Amino acid sequence: NIMGFKLKKDTKIYVAGHKGLIGSAFIRFFKENQFTNIITRDRARLELTSKNDTYEFFHKNQPEVVILAAGRVGGIVQNKDFPADFIRENLSIQLNVFNAAQEYDVKRVIFFGSSCMYPRDTSQPMNENQLCTGHPEPTSIAYASAKYAGVQMCQAINRQNNSVVLIPVIPNSAYGPNDNFDLSSSHVLSALIRRFYEGKKHNKSSVTLWGTGSPRREFIYADDIVSACLMLVEASLDDEDLPINIGVGSDISIKELAEKIRHIVGYSGTIEWDTSKPDGAPRKLLDNSRIKSIGWKSQTDFDTGLESTCQWYLDNIA
Repeated sequence: NIMGFKLKKDTKIYVAGHKGLIGSAFIRFFKENQFTNIITRDRARLELTSKNDTYEFFHKNQPEVVILAAGRVGGIVQNKDFPADFIRENLSIQLNVFNAAQEYDVKRVIFFGSSCMYPRDTSQPMNENQLCTGHPEPTSIAYASAKYAGVQMCQAINRQNNSVVLIPVIPNSAYGPNDNFDLSSSHVLSALIRRFYEGKKHNKSSVTLWGTGSPRREFIYADDIVSACLMLVEASLDDEDLPINIGVGSDISIKELAEKIRHIVGYSGTIEWDTSKPDGAPRKLLDNSRIKSIGWKSQTDFDTGLESTCQWYLDNIA
């Protein structure tokens, strides 16, 4: 095993998906801490679903650490409407990046699984051994399958090479600056922020939200995911330690979340719930004891993180 890999300020780190929510949080961290050797590529310049382009990029740049935060993601609607795109694009990216990382001797790869890989109906909080003990939420099965295949591939490669290079992590719903606020493809927290700001702006007497508001969700600030991953990059792990949940250990109902956001935004109308629309899984709380035992804990209080995300929306999108 490669024991005790140490991150240095000049370690060559490739952040894939650097404009997205999690990727941009890594870039923020590396900038603030004066890392000098960070590589990024726009999708226009590097198509990770292409094997040739991916191999050429790795050959030319020889990164030591890869943060694979690129992939096709979306909310309930997109998952339902474009399942083939979700499974195909994510599997292609994973296959190309993992293979190129092996070929060009990358020391550590962080791969982001998803909490939707867990069974839809299972005991809470969900620990890593509950994966594959039941069916995931049907609306996101294609995405969940691609992600689960990625986790399995990480572990298979580690086992065959007898060395933990690929580190699959399972963060719960991430939020923060640079989230996706497009209503057709965003996740619940960013969609709610947008709905309430628009309701306020257009003086709407009510805002209609999907489902019943009863599902519970756990949210983790993107910068907290970064600190967990960088700790794991330097940890000496066994394949048995993987995959590893990254969660804050508490959750909130969608109804409570809507009230919090309404309050921050200052929207004074009413909330209507369209119960003909799907709720998704009833609850998705992660058991975070494994990551806590390595010494990590989340730094960002939910209300503080939510306020700064609303502020970012106001400054950058609204």
